Amino acid sequence: MSFSQVLFIVCAVIMLSIGQILFKNTAVDFSQGHLIPFKLILAVTVYFFATVMWFFVLKVTPLKVAYPFVGLAFILVPFFSYIFLGEDIHRNNILGALVICLGVWISILDS
Repeated sequence: MSFSQVLFIVCAVIMLSIGQILFKNTAVDFSQGHLIPFKLILAVTVYFFATVMWFFVLKVTPLKVAYPFVGLAFILVPFFSYIFLGEDIHRNNILGALVICLGVWISILDS
């Protein structure tokens, strides 16, 4: 797998993770009686561009190689939610992240 393939995959996963943070932020505003269309439009736009990037990834990378990287979102979303939303990260989150990294690494061996 080339560096550019990995770069596109990681960028797509980062964008999907950021989209989740934006959706959460929009949902909190909505539950408080505020709907700020800009946040929702921004979240959908980020997801749109992440999807387009994912199409380019799948064009040149086998799905069995690319898809395990999506698991990295399970690491990034809690990390981003800690930074941007002030949510807690616990020991189990860190242990789970390490297991996911190991799983992604095992999945892409010999690819």
